[in-house]
Amino acid sequence: MPPSRSHARPVALAVWLMIGGVIGWAAAFALTIERLHLLEDGTATASCDFNLVVQCGANLTSAQGSVFGFPNPLLGLTGWMAPIVVGAAILAGARFARWFWVLFWAGTAFAFGFVVWLISQSIFVLGTLCPWCMVTWFVTIPTFYIVTLHLLRSGVVPLPRRARGVAATLTGWVPLLAVLSYVAIAVVAQVRLDWIGYL
Repeated sequence: MPPSRSHARPVALAVWLMIGGVIGWAAAFALTIERLHLLEDGTATASCDFNLVVQCGANLTSAQGSVFGFPNPLLGLTGWMAPIVVGAAILAGARFARWFWVLFWAGTAFAFGFVVWLISQSIFVLGTLCPWCMVTWFVTIPTFYIVTLHLLRSGVVPLPRRARGVAATLTGWVPLLAVLSYVAIAVVAQVRLDWIGYL
């Protein structure tokens, strides 16, 4: 059964991809500038270092900050361009093949998994909450949710009509799902780091 007209041109998804992409790219750009600043002056501190817990310097200079042999923010500078371009293309009337959506979802799934790992490393290993990193978390989590649900509701992933209907309903709840995710992270961070006590 072909996807419904409302799913053929998902305007809400496109708008979020562009907004989230711009926010994520801005965060990656800020982190890149901070990393370059620290490389230029080894005695400097990052402008986003507020206290022992809320800081980004420790994250940027750690092994976790360069997992693939180069600073993680460079991934964001390139990776966040994809949702911006895809969102703009959808608004312009583009329709993508199934393989394209699967590859795009794979990219968002990788980003989501990487962010979850970075969150765990930040809280349990480094003992810090990086402000610009948290901006990245803020947009990556709902982006993964909404892209996944779009694939399920639109028929890109073959599912029975009832399952597609559930996915369509859950799409409207993405903001709440995201907020619940943020609350879970905040609670874990509070229990582990007592970050509220540093504010």
